[in-house]
Amino acid sequence: MTLSHPPLALAPFELAGFDLAAFVAATLAEDLNGAPGAGGRDLTSESVIPADAVFTGVMDSRDAVVVAGLPIAAAFFRALDPDVEIELLVADGDSVKAGSDLLRLRGNARALLTAERSALNTVQHLTGIATMTRDYVRRIEGTGTILLDTRKTIPGLRVLEKYATRQGGAQNHRMGLWDAAMIKDNHVAVAGSVEEAVRRAVAAGVERIIVEVDRVDQVEPAIAAGATHLLLDNMEPAVLRGAVTLVGGRVPTEASGGVRLDTIRAIAETGVTYVSVGRLTQSAPAADVGLDFAAA
Repeated sequence: MTLSHPPLALAPFELAGFDLAAFVAATLAEDLNGAPGAGGRDLTSESVIPADAVFTGVMDSRDAVVVAGLPIAAAFFRALDPDVEIELLVADGDSVKAGSDLLRLRGNARALLTAERSALNTVQHLTGIATMTRDYVRRIEGTGTILLDTRKTIPGLRVLEKYATRQGGAQNHRMGLWDAAMIKDNHVAVAGSVEEAVRRAVAAGVERIIVEVDRVDQVEPAIAAGATHLLLDNMEPAVLRGAVTLVGGRVPTEASGGVRLDTIRAIAETGVTYVSVGRLTQSAPAADVGLDFAAA
C-alpha cells in the first residue's frame, strides 16, 4: 500500500474497565507457560534464532477489512522488546483494501517472533468484529436506525469486543448487568407479569429499564408500568411496524432476535430506534491478517 500520509503516532491505548498491561501479560504467559523471564519459554525462537538477531516485518491484511486492535498488537511487541521500532500505517476504524500494510516494526527477532501470535490473534479477532459490524452499518444507512451490539461476548474479552464494534460504527448496548435493567422472559415468569417486573424495577430506583416484549399486547403494560426502552423480540417487520406505531415515540424501540445481514434493512425500515445483533461479537470470522519478514 502506498501511504498518502506519514506513519501515525502510537498514542497510549486506554479503555475504561480494561487493563492493557495485565491483558498482555496474561496472554503471553498462557502462550509461554509462564511469564517471560520467570520460566516462560518460546522453545522455537530460543533454539533457532540468535539472541542478537534483528527482525524487520510488516503486518498486512490479505482481505478488505475495517481495522481494530493495532495499538494492542504494538503493546505485545513492546512488552518483550521495549526498544522495538513500530510505525502504524493505518488507524483503528480505517477501512483498508486487500493487501494493505497495517504496521511496520523492527526489533529483537526472538522477542518479536515470540509476541507474533498473541498480537495477530488479537488483531484478527477484533478486526473481524469491526469488519462485520461495518457491513451491518452500511446495510442500514439512510434509515436513521442505530446498530447495537449485545452481551454475547467471549468471557474476559467484552471490553475489547465492544471496542471493536465501535470501530465498525455500532453503538454499545449495556456493558454488563450493572448499567441498566433488562427485563426478559424469565424475569417476567418469576415476577408474574411484565407489569409487576417493571413495577419492582421502578420501586428499586432503577433509571434505565429495558423490557423485552415478544407480543404487541405487552407494549402498553410495559410502558404504563415505567419501561424506558422496549426490546421488540423476534417480530416480523409487519409486526414491528405496528409495535413502533403503537409506541409512538414515547420510548426508544429496539428490534432483536435472529437479525441477519439480508434481513436487517427491512427491520430498520420499520422505524425502530435500534437494531441489536448478537452475531457481531458471537460469531464474526477472524480477519486474514499476517506478519511477514521484510528486508531492511
